Amino acid sequence: MIQRAGDAAVTLALGHSLDAGTNTRALAIAEVLDRAGLPGVRDVVPTLAALTVHFDPAVTPADEVAFQVQCAGEHPRTTVQPSRLVEVPVAYGGADGPDLEALATHAGLTAGDVVRRHTSEAYRVFMLGFTPGFPYLGPVDPSLVMPRHRTPRLQIAAGSVGIADQLTGIYPRSGPGGWQIIGRTSFSLFDPTRPEPSRLRPGDQVRFVPVAAADPVFAPEPPLPPVSGPSITVVRPGWHTTVQDLGRWGWQRLGVPVSGAMDLLSHRAANRLVGNPDAAATLEITIVGPEVRFEQTTLLAMCGAEVEAVLDGRPLRSATVAQASPGSVLRCGVGHRGTRAYLACAGGIAAPRVLGSRATHVGSRLGGWAGRALQAGDRVPLGPWSGNPDGPLHDVPDTTIQRGGVTTLRVLMGPHADLCDPAVLERLTEGPFQVSPHANRMGFRLDGGPTTAGRSLPMLSGATVQGAIQITGSGTPILLAADRQTTGGYPQAAVVIAADLPRMGQLGPGDWMHVRSCTPAEAHTALMNQEAAFGRG
Repeated sequence: MIQRAGDAAVTLALGHSLDAGTNTRALAIAEVLDRAGLPGVRDVVPTLAALTVHFDPAVTPADEVAFQVQCAGEHPRTTVQPSRLVEVPVAYGGADGPDLEALATHAGLTAGDVVRRHTSEAYRVFMLGFTPGFPYLGPVDPSLVMPRHRTPRLQIAAGSVGIADQLTGIYPRSGPGGWQIIGRTSFSLFDPTRPEPSRLRPGDQVRFVPVAAADPVFAPEPPLPPVSGPSITVVRPGWHTTVQDLGRWGWQRLGVPVSGAMDLLSHRAANRLVGNPDAAATLEITIVGPEVRFEQTTLLAMCGAEVEAVLDGRPLRSATVAQASPGSVLRCGVGHRGTRAYLACAGGIAAPRVLGSRATHVGSRLGGWAGRALQAGDRVPLGPWSGNPDGPLHDVPDTTIQRGGVTTLRVLMGPHADLCDPAVLERLTEGPFQVSPHANRMGFRLDGGPTTAGRSLPMLSGATVQGAIQITGSGTPILLAADRQTTGGYPQAAVVIAADLPRMGQLGPGDWMHVRSCTPAEAHTALMNQEAAFGRG
């Protein structure tokens, strides 16, 4: 069954249970679509019992993509890569497995019984998601089934092996999580510098082997490359300034988030003003801007949120081109009428490409400048520039929002609307909701009064889409943004249309938003009108 996931993704649902045959079919269909090379397709993501295709609706309409996916689902004549058996050493219990005893008590077993049952069979890699390289393995022995923690831990060690419901998995790097941790491995799961970044791939078999101890898994900071030639020096980094581009498409099936500029229209406009291609990297400035020094003559422009900016003592207006000389200093202050501004320099920010993109994903330390926000003292290179500035753009997109007002975002029903209590869907369009302080590039928690429980039917974890409004088990809506996890287990009730994603990217803590339903035809017309006014480029 084809399900629309907004106007930039479609999902082919193949089943409702954890089944190797269904999962194999999803992998086979993904191979068919990969080989087809459909125009505008950005990512093909097989999951536990479904397949999601992300595409550019300005290149190929959703109806055409849905038709091609439906055809591929009916005739998946292909062979899936043969599975490999991979052995993973695990140290169980103690500090390595703090939940082993609790799981044993829950199952009415001894800790030794749990280990023997967990290591007695090979598990299928159903999918990779959550974080780069995280494998969803299963199914586990029925006696070991245990739900996630009600309150996730803030920090789980890299290499931790856990159980959640019917699945077992391995955390490739440290971070928050709610799985029941029973052991830890020193097995390295993901390295973006390898030709094949993930050690595991969907369809593989994994067998855990008990060992006495596991060495710590270290994920060293990406090295800073030497810088020579054109560059900028960070004097003061601002609140959260990162390198971003159009995003890291093509790797979601390995759990790698897309990232990229939250407001792609403003990012593209700033690039065009200085003669860069849309794909050139810019600096995304959040709330409070940086102070940077230019080490050579260059053109620069800022678009997006209105930020107080002064270049060598002269105010720099938004959406205008300026020239910096060697030693020129740009001082940025607080942003107004939005949350994020984009600083483009002629030649673009020449941070190293990681998996084809310069975009920063701080959570997994991928891309950008050492995988992090900029720091004082960083010297960041600029690329060669051979273009010509466009000069003043007559139709610079205005994505700014009014602080204290209510921003209206148009939505289409999401792929799991039928799994939500109807009262939740009604509440979504009543609004407004306020963006809580718990807002970042991954997503925005929306406050605005209690809602009913968000799930009325069970669902398997599946692919997420930018702009989706997830409904948690408590009924709290979460608006997913550029750095979202690639997969999730909460229903996506509605999805912000592609034309409104740039304005969504300007939301920040304390802002108010309201959602309004629209039709697929209205969503497509809005995007095409936006692109026609701006110029596709």
